[in-house]
Amino acid sequence: MVRKAAVTTVSNGSYLQGQANGRLPSMDSEQPAQEGKVVLKKKVTLLRGISIIIGTIIGAGIFISPKGILKNTGSVGMSLTVWTACGILSLFGTCIKKSGGHYTYILEAFGPLPAFVRVWVELLIIRPAATAVISLAFGRYILEPFFMQCEIPELAIKLITAVGITLVMVLNSTSVSWSARIQIFLTFCKLVAILIIIVPGVIQLIKGETQHFKNAFAGNDASVMGLPLAFYSGMYAYSGWFYLNFVTEEVENPEKNIPLAICISMIIVTVGYVLTNVAYFTTISAGELLLSKAVAVTFAERLMGNFSLAVPVFVALSCFGSMNGGIFAVSRMFFVASREGHLPEILSMIHVRKHTPLPAVIVLHPLTMIMLFNGDLYSLLNFLSFARWLFIGLVVAGLIYLRYKRPDMPRPFKVPLFIPALFSFTCLFMVALSLYSDPVNTGIGFVITLTGVPAYYLFIVWDKKPKWFRKLLDRVTVTLQILLEVVPSEEDQKS
Repeated sequence: MVRKAAVTTVSNGSYLQGQANGRLPSMDSEQPAQEGKVVLKKKVTLLRGISIIIGTIIGAGIFISPKGILKNTGSVGMSLTVWTACGILSLFGTCIKKSGGHYTYILEAFGPLPAFVRVWVELLIIRPAATAVISLAFGRYILEPFFMQCEIPELAIKLITAVGITLVMVLNSTSVSWSARIQIFLTFCKLVAILIIIVPGVIQLIKGETQHFKNAFAGNDASVMGLPLAFYSGMYAYSGWFYLNFVTEEVENPEKNIPLAICISMIIVTVGYVLTNVAYFTTISAGELLLSKAVAVTFAERLMGNFSLAVPVFVALSCFGSMNGGIFAVSRMFFVASREGHLPEILSMIHVRKHTPLPAVIVLHPLTMIMLFNGDLYSLLNFLSFARWLFIGLVVAGLIYLRYKRPDMPRPFKVPLFIPALFSFTCLFMVALSLYSDPVNTGIGFVITLTGVPAYYLFIVWDKKPKWFRKLLDRVTVTLQILLEVVPSEEDQKS
């Protein structure tokens, strides 16, 4: 369902190569507006694409607590196998050249209602809560070197976290180029952090510290319930490989650069994750790893002495990179959903000079702050984790369906059918398993997701809204457009 823009841009000149030379609409103007051309520019190169993927995937998990997989597999050998398998499984293809990621795929395959529910849950709960959680990790670890001898005050963590969130929002609102450049730097920091762990681990192996690898597959047997949950933890650690698909329209030569960036990134991340876990086990036993709250810090304290103080700093930078990459990518989902008429029109507008989707970025700020100071973030994420994997499974199933529904559709890149089929089955199987293993939290998440259905019919389908309500919306849109200095994109005006 595509809406026509209620407010268009008055132009007193032309736009040449994305440079705006127009003016915003007048609050009192009743005249039809002329169309201007402001578009998201193709500033995401192959290197920037790789940095977005790696920088978003590698967050705090690999440094803090990789014990979820070990706990559910029961042995060192099986845990390393799952880490490897999840990395390989994360390599799947797509064929749609539009921005928007999951939302666009579901819209193309299954229609507007499931697509709306997907973006509804992402906007209201999943993305603000996920951003708040990774931001809290940033706040905690950026402060840890200053509170080595005492507990870090929770208020201090939340205040520095709020500063970090605001900084990321400002960065993404100001410049695509600078956001991408900083992401490249942060990705470099993440890889350095991993090397800080891998290199001493390799040295330990050379010294013969292999006692924890003896009888690697011996231990507690992985149960039928545990193995899928181990894959759940693993796929969560690798989540983010798909974020480049959220910004397809801004990628240079997407037919070549998107699959190449995904392949290069996933090879680097998979090798890095597996070697990092191998390094842990050269120094820490399986039992000690399960008891550690921050495995990388425990590892560093045993091998590096005073240099271990650098680890929390690198973890904080890693979290900041995940925040930056996630907001950069997901704001494009909101931008595209607005362009299709599933979110308020203002979210599909672009800043006249900076060429960033400013409203789609800053809409996350108040929602994330609410989640940050709500105090029960992890429970909220547990409620909705099933929804994340339900929609990811549907996305990949939709790509399979499109091969039959639209066989002649241009496909710049694709992979053998069994790969997305296996991935989709695994995701949907984990969702079904969660309904059995944790019916309360899953049920709450299911109910929250279902609220998107009446919301769709109320806000999207029902077109007999009172005139005063429509005029109020138009007035609010014009006011925000003037305050934020944003105009409809060229694609929006074509619709």
